[in-house]
Amino acid sequence: MKFTSDTLDPRTPVVVGVGQSSERPDGPGYRRLSPVELAVQAAHEALADTGADAGVVASAIDTVAGVRQFEISTPGARPPLGASDNYPRSVARRIGADPVRAILEVVGGQAPQHLVNEMAARIAGGEVHAVLLFGSEAISTVQALAESEGRPDFTERVGGQLEDRGWGLKGLITSNQASHGLTDAPSQYALFENARRARLGLSPKQYAHTMGELFAPFTEVAAKNPHSAAPVRRSAEELLAVTERNRLIADPYTRYVVARDKVNQGAAVLLTSVATARRLGVPQDRWVFLHGHADLRERDLMERADLSRSPAAVMAAEHALEIAGITPADLATLDLYSCFPIAVSNVADGLGLAADDPRGLTLTGGLPFFGGAGNNYSMHAIAETVHRARTSPGTFGLVGANGGALSKYSAGVYSTTPTPWRPDRSADLQAQIDSWDGPSEARRADGWATIETYTVKHGSDGSRSGVVIGRLEANDHRFLARTHADDEEMLHLLTTGEPIGRRVYVRSFGFGNRVTTDEERMNALAPRRDHVLRDDYEFVTVRREGHLLEITIDRPDQRNSLHPRANDELDQVFDAYFADPDLWVAILTGAGDKAFCAGNDLKYSASGKPLWMPKNGFAGLTSRRNMTKPVIAAVNGYAMGGGCEIALACHLVVADETATFALSEVKVGLVAAAGGLVRLPRAVPRKIATEMILTGRQVTADEALGLGLVNRVVPAGTAVEGARALAAQILDGSPTSVRVSLGVMAETEGVADTVSAVDAPSAALDELLVSQDALEGMTAFAQKRRPVWKNR
Repeated sequence: MKFTSDTLDPRTPVVVGVGQSSERPDGPGYRRLSPVELAVQAAHEALADTGADAGVVASAIDTVAGVRQFEISTPGARPPLGASDNYPRSVARRIGADPVRAILEVVGGQAPQHLVNEMAARIAGGEVHAVLLFGSEAISTVQALAESEGRPDFTERVGGQLEDRGWGLKGLITSNQASHGLTDAPSQYALFENARRARLGLSPKQYAHTMGELFAPFTEVAAKNPHSAAPVRRSAEELLAVTERNRLIADPYTRYVVARDKVNQGAAVLLTSVATARRLGVPQDRWVFLHGHADLRERDLMERADLSRSPAAVMAAEHALEIAGITPADLATLDLYSCFPIAVSNVADGLGLAADDPRGLTLTGGLPFFGGAGNNYSMHAIAETVHRARTSPGTFGLVGANGGALSKYSAGVYSTTPTPWRPDRSADLQAQIDSWDGPSEARRADGWATIETYTVKHGSDGSRSGVVIGRLEANDHRFLARTHADDEEMLHLLTTGEPIGRRVYVRSFGFGNRVTTDEERMNALAPRRDHVLRDDYEFVTVRREGHLLEITIDRPDQRNSLHPRANDELDQVFDAYFADPDLWVAILTGAGDKAFCAGNDLKYSASGKPLWMPKNGFAGLTSRRNMTKPVIAAVNGYAMGGGCEIALACHLVVADETATFALSEVKVGLVAAAGGLVRLPRAVPRKIATEMILTGRQVTADEALGLGLVNRVVPAGTAVEGARALAAQILDGSPTSVRVSLGVMAETEGVADTVSAVDAPSAALDELLVSQDALEGMTAFAQKRRPVWKNR
């Protein structure tokens, strides 16, 4: 059925205005515009583009939505030149709009097209009538002026209603990726790129040529675009030739083929209902309709079955075309998000588009050349698509917007041809994507493996480090690993021939997985340490007396809080304790009389230095699986956060009367992830545990005794003496019996039925029956003498 503007539902959404703005520090008329001012300039262009009275149109805007700048896209980021506390309303105020609703969208390059899709649906539903979308970046200005004496101050205090949707980073950055140096976009995309290269059976040199051939036409478009950040034509060879200016970033990428973030750019799109467009006097030759739309999300990185593809992105583009009732052949224009070559080739492959498609795959010139305007690039692509649609009425244009690491994809199909609003089925498709099978992940990987994909990161100082995703031979679990520092042998493997499919060796450490060529090389690079006590620990002191080991956390000025090196030393000490047959009981305490342990060293954590924890957990205890000999916590003072978790991990706790226990993580925006969330509800009534966890409530020593958190409360300053007395009682018994008792308790902890637990076979019990201690104990009893234990 053919529709006209007169037969459409008055609530049908329509794009009525688009605008762009830009400036370059080295260009004429440079005004050092802030992100707000760049967005305002683009918004004025969009208002003027409607062909109606700009003031009247601005006053009709009931909703504004801003795309987040890069400088406010990550936790803890602080804009160097300041920023508005309400970016959308800062822009609205300057153009004479007083919207009911202001939105700050989540992070991701999909944001502009997603906002168009979402707000068009809201207009069709009658919720809103006129929506202004915009985004902007002033990264070039910030980088050029942040350290200058006359730097501008972009700080604004606007206030007012704001729907801040947060960062939206869930699943995009994980602690595991961060510990393996996989937080930057080039490294993540390089993994996909190399996987695709191997799937296509191309050598690195051949594949580099295809990337150059893909992006060379983009530079031609960028060279003609007045808003381009880098309007320079470059050949395929020039794009990939490694030079001082075009250095390697992450194999296979040189600087020229990755998104260019040094831009000062803004763009805006104005959407209204057909009825509102008529009321405002917007001429119908300005109207552009959204014929198709879709928003989908790919599985998270390590869950994807095939790292050489992003089928969700292809599905989004295909679904948008399906709703529009057209095929790729019917498109007159395309703009495929181009932060990296694979973002383009992935969708082009899926839609059957060639790299040299005569229509071109970009309207702007692409992110590496036009500029990757933060999360807002596709607002520019939409603006260009709308202009082209008006120039050639009745034609169709596709915008594909990508976010994350080939993670989120929003697509839109535009045309001047009138069309009713058509809902999409993205939710159904997303449920399908979420149901796809994916590989199991090994966070801690050990043994022989094969490389699934890889990259080598190149620092500006000439340093190199490799990142590998592989599969363990033992169970086919996928893992993430880095190369050891200065492992030239492994780096040679990753930069010569075809690394994918090669056999390598991986080992897990507290700081992450490391991969190298074979087990012998691994042992040379990371010799296994001997489990023996030393006398030169920096953050811990040890005292050995007979069969008793006393361990003291020696950081009293930091309330015995722990950082990675202190944790590692404790891990080494406990390794030695559990390995030494002549040590039967251990006592752990803290130096001074103020704190047993105040948990994580938060000052260190906030310093930006690498954060990691031993494989055996906080203090080398909270994740230790085989605690075969007793550990007594002598709590003197505060046991806060991680300190409380250490106490919970110990077999026994002696507290002096000044001791205080708390899982205080919620007070600093963290959670008790080192066992507190698991152990506390098993140690005390669940309601009490929940209250302590959710409020950080402090529990005194006497309360802890009543709850069963501690075994004994002793006078102030005598926690260690109390622990020694308890240790002496344990040492009076058979160490073999103590060890076996702990083992059987651990074996049966998860068995719900008591009789089944009692009857469960145990190799430890069999061992005890033939032990020297069992014979000695019975013989000594019969002879009415004290036994002499052998611990075997």
